[in-house]
Amino acid sequence: MQNIKRRQFLAQAATVSAVATTLPSFALGQNVGGDKINLAVIGCSNRGGAIGSEAIKHPLTNCVALCDVVPSRANGLKKKMDGQCDDALVFDDFREMFSQMGDKIDACTIGVPDHSHFPIAMLAMSMGIDVYVEKPLAHTFEECELLIAAEKKYNVKCQMGNQGHSSEQRLQFESWVDAGIIKNVRRVDACMNNGRRWHPWGDVKDYPSAEKMPEGMNWDVWAGTAPKRAYNTKYDPGNWRGWYDYGNGAFGDWGPHTLDTVHRFLKLGLPHQVRAVSIDKPNDLIFPHGTTIAFDFKERGPDMPEMTINWYDGVKNRPPSSKDVKIGACGKAIFSDDLTFVGGTHSATLSIVGGDRLSDVKGNLPELPASETSTNHMDNFLRASAGLDPYCNSSFAVSGPLTQVFMLGCIAQRLGENLEFDAVKRQITNNARANDLLKGNAPRQGWEEYYKLA
Repeated sequence: MQNIKRRQFLAQAATVSAVATTLPSFALGQNVGGDKINLAVIGCSNRGGAIGSEAIKHPLTNCVALCDVVPSRANGLKKKMDGQCDDALVFDDFREMFSQMGDKIDACTIGVPDHSHFPIAMLAMSMGIDVYVEKPLAHTFEECELLIAAEKKYNVKCQMGNQGHSSEQRLQFESWVDAGIIKNVRRVDACMNNGRRWHPWGDVKDYPSAEKMPEGMNWDVWAGTAPKRAYNTKYDPGNWRGWYDYGNGAFGDWGPHTLDTVHRFLKLGLPHQVRAVSIDKPNDLIFPHGTTIAFDFKERGPDMPEMTINWYDGVKNRPPSSKDVKIGACGKAIFSDDLTFVGGTHSATLSIVGGDRLSDVKGNLPELPASETSTNHMDNFLRASAGLDPYCNSSFAVSGPLTQVFMLGCIAQRLGENLEFDAVKRQITNNARANDLLKGNAPRQGWEEYYKLA
């Protein structure tokens, strides 16, 4: 396919340039031979518009297509770009876009509701198109499993949009683990204590009744693989996050920005147990107003003993604090045998606030290493797509297992029950309904094909 050939050419060009000890012209924002990465932006408002505009403005890209279930949102993004994507074609259906232009697209950004990440990413990957998918990676444990497999099968560049994984926060955490500063961690407390969109709804008894849709909206594509219900503003725009059918609650939203480096560099993998410690205002349709859930991980090797992550969400559901340990409304505290760390989310670095080794390490912290990849997340993705960076910092091989932890947590929040998980069999062994939720709803009729592409 044309886009694969183009990527191979760019990778070869980057190698030649490196041998010549000169920067590739792409790295200088120049257009090699008139060729750029042909970009499609899928999801053009809110977060999708933010990541899409960042990609459009990048010197490596040429935006050829904009896709949104409400075409006026795509046209609105086009106007904001001041001529940078005037020639981009506008679609309201990603399937139609890929059918017409798949051989002309090299990479795409996907900034849509959680339940729609999977079919769009899977179709793009199967066509050899590189994908940037906003967090969380997918809507179910099984979808993550299939996307991890597809990344390997189709040999495409993939990035999940947890921006802190291309920042000093990642470099610091990794270097502190390597230097033995972060070791023997026994407990992590993490939280998201801001109000959520669904909190004012109270005790939801049923799905909302039909309202008038935005003009031109393709509601069938919005629903995608998930159940199709009557349009209501409690779904779109933005309110989908609170519904089990479409979103992943506060944990799926903020966990990727809070726990990514903890998960990766402490080699956590998947927990053997998830405990629903407390559930505030449980509901059969939407996420609770507050939860405390705990994840128990087995020993992983030297300096990596059994440990627990405690997650707190809900406005008043705060993790424990002390004189030294004060976590913000969104953040974490990490407790090892002899040091205590406090940090925030996204790109926020850690501070050492207590422990027996505090005075020893304070003056002996390693300098942050230079990254072999860009420390701007979108830049890293586009450079990897162009063959200029060796890998994406948050590839699906990295971000997929991380997201699966969140998916297990969301099941515990939904059911309010403790779960036993067998990581080898990939099954919840003590609760049949919970085990069924690893897959979630059966795909809607006509949308089954995406689950066969991995």
